[in-house]
Amino acid sequence: MSKKFTGTLFLVVGNSGSGKDSIISGVLEAYPSYLKQIYAPKRFITRPPSETEKNFSISPEEFKKMENKGEFAFKWQIYRLSYGIPITIEDFLKEGHPVIVNVSRSIVKKTRDIYKNLKVIFIYVPLETTIKRLKDRGREGSELLEERIERAKSYQLFQEADIIIDNSGKLDSAINQCLKYIISVVSENQ
Repeated sequence: MSKKFTGTLFLVVGNSGSGKDSIISGVLEAYPSYLKQIYAPKRFITRPPSETEKNFSISPEEFKKMENKGEFAFKWQIYRLSYGIPITIEDFLKEGHPVIVNVSRSIVKKTRDIYKNLKVIFIYVPLETTIKRLKDRGREGSELLEERIERAKSYQLFQEADIIIDNSGKLDSAINQCLKYIISVVSENQ
């Protein structure tokens, strides 16, 4: 079923360690107040809480219950974890608000089929930088770290993106690139 809302859904994709959450935080902080308020929902994830992420940590059983009740707009599994985006994003989209979410590129095609007013932002970082960032953050054990590195090697580009943001330099530069793009899309829709 296809859904067309006046608000734009922005999916932010990129390899682990590319800076997606940092860029989203920077965009939210600098987003102009004269535009419709931007919304960034917390994701539901089946892993223990992390100080570096603002998510809801839930058990696989809780995730399944929420899924069965239709509480997710969309969901995916990667690295033996389940991720879900709350269905409440549709309330904001209906009212014309932009929504920005950090997601796996594996759900882009399916989500594009559901949400017609959708833009994909790919965060690019060179492989060497990705590997260093993954090791520095120390969140994954050695097996999961290797899995993320191998995935990063395979997905250095994402052709389905509407825009590619280069985050290999200063974070502020990437935030500004992303913010400028989002403002241009939101301004067109208002």
